Amino acid sequence: MNATLPTAEVLRATLAGLLDGLPPKQAAQAVDRLIANYRGTTPTDAPVLRDRSDVAAYAAYRMPATFEAVRSALAALREAAPDWAPATHTDIGGGTGAASWAVAGAWEGPRTTVLDWAEPALALGRELAGLSGVPALTAAEWRRARIGAGLELAPTDLITVSYVLKELTADVRAALVDTAAAAAQAVVVVEPGTPDGYARIIEARDRLIAAGLSVAAPCPHSEACPIEPGTDWCHFSARVSRSSLHRQVKGGSLPYEDEKFSYVVATRFSAQPVGARVIRKPQIRKGQVLLELCTRDEALRRATVTKRHGELYRAARDVAWGDEWPPGGNA
Repeated sequence: MNATLPTAEVLRATLAGLLDGLPPKQAAQAVDRLIANYRGTTPTDAPVLRDRSDVAAYAAYRMPATFEAVRSALAALREAAPDWAPATHTDIGGGTGAASWAVAGAWEGPRTTVLDWAEPALALGRELAGLSGVPALTAAEWRRARIGAGLELAPTDLITVSYVLKELTADVRAALVDTAAAAAQAVVVVEPGTPDGYARIIEARDRLIAAGLSVAAPCPHSEACPIEPGTDWCHFSARVSRSSLHRQVKGGSLPYEDEKFSYVVATRFSAQPVGARVIRKPQIRKGQVLLELCTRDEALRRATVTKRHGELYRAARDVAWGDEWPPGGNA
């Protein structure tokens, strides 16, 4: 495997090589059960991935999407703190390691420890990492641990918690976020881009701030979210390339899909949040672009950028959902 490839390409190639022998029907049945769990509302307090078939189906169905969502969150962290790089990383509830792949693509050489309560997930994650040819992944430590209130964490630079909080009860979620906040210099939490996923992100955001961290992304500030509870939710979108196996397992025909996710990045070190962030897909109309923004003055506002704005109008036509506005931060 060529380790000089971007890790997104390495991940797709590694998954394709490993899962070629997985019967699509078996994978589809496991995926159906995983989708039911993913969209459900009841925390399980137990591993979602029970055996090899579950884990292989998850790797094909969810790993590429989780990777892209976490990669987007890490890009926002790098934007807010371009001179910071983690030497150590702990991936809580990391499963097959999608977040660890994203970290390996964001910085060169962090020492990663993946914690999960499902041994089949750890085994496949270790196997995928070994096939990757990416030094940071091949050197990662895969450790079984119960993801709950009693989890003990060694001090680390970066903690990722991706698509995990939904599996936990409210008190365990709170304890886990507090434990992560105490152990790390930077915490990245990612959840599905649904109203309940956003609610869990806001809950985690509040606890991280209470623990002394500051929000680096996506919010331009660490004050209360300006979205009135129950009226809307903050989420973003990441484009996911589908392999042929991915299309088989998910029953789709398009070569891509869009993963909706909510996230928060909080740090103990100095970071510079964006002045404003685009929080909806820009609406391009004749001669104008409508941008929905979350701003540093703790407010939501709509910006209408027209041709008379010249270079700013051209920038608005290219800006994407989740980007800083205006480019370069000169509001």
